[in-house]
Amino acid sequence: MRKLFKLMACSTILFLACSTVTFADGSAFTPLNFDSNTSTKTSTAAKTKTTTPATTQAGNTQFQNAILELDNAQINVRNELLNYKSKYSDVDAQYQTVKAERKALASQVKACEKKIKKIDKQKESIRKNMAQ
Repeated sequence: MRKLFKLMACSTILFLACSTVTFADGSAFTPLNFDSNTSTKTSTAAKTKTTTPATTQAGNTQFQNAILELDNAQINVRNELLNYKSKYSDVDAQYQTVKAERKALASQVKACEKKIKKIDKQKESIRKNMAQ
């Protein structure tokens, strides 16, 4: 059973590793052009310069703005996380203090209950001695 499981796991990992290469071939990475220069050089026989349309530049600036907004949102979320972590540590410290206090009080309650039981037993023994 273990050998079968190991064989299936290895074959699945091998399949996934090979399939990622296959899927990556069809989706070539095309990086965004973040330069302010919108002209690109193409290698043709005449080696002419072609310019990209203005919509590409507008698209690039929109992508840049979107990335900046995401960066700002990420910073805000990280700041919020830091706030929550500091509040959590404060509450945790209070919890640990209350927990230790509770434990000490519980032991004091048990000690008092034992003393009361001991006093009750002594009273009963004295009453028995008086009755005899």
